[in-house]
Amino acid sequence: MGNAELRSIHVHPVKAFRGQAPRQADVEPWGLAGDRRWVLIDPGGKVVTQRQRPRLALAAAELLPGGGVLLSAPGRDPLAVAVPEPVETLTLEIFRDKVEGVLADAAAHAWCSEFLGADVRLVHMDDPARRRPVDPEYALPGETVTFADGYPLLLASAASLDALNSLIARDRVAQEGPLPMNRFRPNVVVAGTPPWAEDDWRLIAIGEVTFRVAKMSGRCVVTTTDQSTAERGREPLHTLARHRRIGGKLVFGQNLVPRSTGTIRVGDPVRILE
Repeated sequence: MGNAELRSIHVHPVKAFRGQAPRQADVEPWGLAGDRRWVLIDPGGKVVTQRQRPRLALAAAELLPGGGVLLSAPGRDPLAVAVPEPVETLTLEIFRDKVEGVLADAAAHAWCSEFLGADVRLVHMDDPARRRPVDPEYALPGETVTFADGYPLLLASAASLDALNSLIARDRVAQEGPLPMNRFRPNVVVAGTPPWAEDDWRLIAIGEVTFRVAKMSGRCVVTTTDQSTAERGREPLHTLARHRRIGGKLVFGQNLVPRSTGTIRVGDPVRILE
C-alpha cells in the first residue's frame, strides 16, 4: 500500500453545519484544529444535529482567526460569532454525555433559531482537554474529544465509497446513488487503498502524525441526507444493512484518535503501521 495518500481534509467548525476542505490542518489531541468546537442545543440542553434537523445541511460555518465562526445560509446575511469569554458554563447533553460549554451571544442564538424555525442556542467548547472524555470502552486514559459524535477524527476511504456505490447500483432497490463522500462527513479521506482495507487497521500515520484506529464508525440517518438539498432518501443505510452490518452496526469508515500532534496536508503519504 505504498501509494496510499491523503486525498482531502474536512473541518466542520459547527457540528451538523457544512464545513471546509482546507489543504492542510493542525492535529490536536482531540481532533483537527477548530473541528466541532461549536454545537447547537435545544431549550432542554440536548444537542441538535441533522438527525433531528436535516435543514442544518444547508447552513455553513467558516473558521475565523482566534476560533470564532462565520455562519452563512441561503437567504440570510452572514454572521460572525466570536469565541465567548468562559466566565460561566452550562451543562449540555450529547449522546448521553454531560458536557460543559459556553454560550455564544444572543445574536448567534437568534440567527440560528430563525434559520431553523426552532428555539436553539449556539454553544462553544472552551477547553477540549478536560471537557469530554472519549468513550471509555474504546479509549485510552486521558483521551478527549470535542462535540464530534464520539471520537476525534473520522477516516473514510475513497475506494470503499466506490465499492459501496457499486453495491448501491447493483441492488437498485432504492434507485439512489452514486453518493458523494460528504454524506459521511469525514475528517480525512484516504485514497490508494483497496476497498474496506481500513477494516483491519489498528495504527496508521498520515504524514508526520500517527493515529490509533479506535473502532469502526456505525452510521445513522444523517448519511441519508443530501447535503446540498437537505432531502432524505434510503441510501446508504439500505445497502449498508445488506452488506456492511458488523457487530450490530451499519459501518462505514474508522474512528481515529491522535497519538501525536502535528500538521497533515493533502497529498501526505498514509502508512499502515499495524
